[in-house]
Amino acid sequence: MEFIEQFKALPPNERAQFAKFIVEHEESWVPESFREGMTAAEAGRFVDLDTALSEPYPDDRK
Repeated sequence: MEFIEQFKALPPNERAQFAKFIVEHEESWVPESFREGMTAAEAGRFVDLDTALSEPYPDDRK
């Protein structure tokens, strides 16, 4: 959890640089789900856990 908090505390440009580095230097020990998450974070597609658990998914609001 500490790592995630440190990542979230980075300025957006540094988060993007870190995410790009992880994706580009893919190693077999890095789970696919983590690489996908880093790609999503690089693109700005992430949400606070409390929001994710308490708010409906945008497509479900219809």
